[in-house]
Amino acid sequence: MRQVYLDYFSKTPLLPEVREAMIPWLTGQAGNPSSLHGPGRKSAQALDEAREAVASLIGAEREEIIFTSCGTEANNFAVRGLAAAHAQKGKHLVISSTEHFSVLYAARRLEKEGYQVTLLPVDRYGWVNPDELRKAIRPETVLVSVMHANGEVGTIQPIEEIAKITKEQNVLFHTDAISACGTIPVDVKRLGVDAMTLAADQFYGPVGAAALYLRKGVKIFPFLDGGGQEEGLRSGTENLPAIVGMGKAAELAREKMEKRNRHIIRLRDKLIQGLLSVEGVSLNGHPTRRLPGHVSVSVPDIEGESLLLALDLKGVSVGLGSACNSKALKSSHVLRAMGIPDRQALGTLVLTVGLDTEEADIDYVLKVFPEAVSTLREFSLQTATNK
Repeated sequence: MRQVYLDYFSKTPLLPEVREAMIPWLTGQAGNPSSLHGPGRKSAQALDEAREAVASLIGAEREEIIFTSCGTEANNFAVRGLAAAHAQKGKHLVISSTEHFSVLYAARRLEKEGYQVTLLPVDRYGWVNPDELRKAIRPETVLVSVMHANGEVGTIQPIEEIAKITKEQNVLFHTDAISACGTIPVDVKRLGVDAMTLAADQFYGPVGAAALYLRKGVKIFPFLDGGGQEEGLRSGTENLPAIVGMGKAAELAREKMEKRNRHIIRLRDKLIQGLLSVEGVSLNGHPTRRLPGHVSVSVPDIEGESLLLALDLKGVSVGLGSACNSKALKSSHVLRAMGIPDRQALGTLVLTVGLDTEEADIDYVLKVFPEAVSTLREFSLQTATNK
């Protein structure tokens, strides 16, 4: 049986070149980057080189990169840290209704601390209207957070337009670009953002390494106390092997992005065309302003979990909405915000094409997917008849 992995949204596999870059720091006697002796200085140099590579990927300066343990930490750091550092201006935040839970729940915690949060609506494609943002900003607004691209439905947001509005209103702007960085071109200077999060495991790097871009001069409140690493902004000994891997993955992403996307987009479009030929299947997210390898489809009146398991039995691995909430058997908050009814939203799968995906993989999926849908529909019909 053929094995096909189409869940690159949850995690991308580690590239061999990245693994090779990490091995010396996993097996050797690497020193602590904060130590002054020779091994420590060597580690500090490797840390700086990785920081430079990550900065180059997004058009930032080296000193604007703060390493964290994961994207969730980076998002919490951005939302809570920026809000706390600028609370003297006001205690109002504006975030989109389709943000990742690491942003939504961080904002919810701030509400318990006396902040007010406005949730921006989205259209049926999951797209934020900049005019709605302009209306939502108040004199006491301190932070706007809108993700660059949604990992559940693939929609890419108008980040540049949003940044122009926040700049005019003297409001800080953070974007969760975890699904975008390393996948599509991202330049923080062109975008005009004040803070941005990215994670290595979304562009073929290791788990355990992520970063927060913080524009030079922007104040943030550190919420980890300790030894003062990362210029005093994120204490804790750096995970050097993972950070070195992130640097190598960032370097490869910057060099090979265009070539990668030509391959991925072609297979994605073939997959979309084939899936939509199945009766009742619909595409979620913007039809053109979407991530290169991303496909989100809904099959009404069939549970997505059942369809996922049916495909898994055929060797096909796919995803269900947010990778961080895939075990919660309920309709995605992203799809609800887009106005998609439960009977359709509950039958949603996320299929993401990656570097290792082959044409034969797509052909195989387009063969077994209709079979799985047909089997589940027959089962549902029989169950309903027997009641």
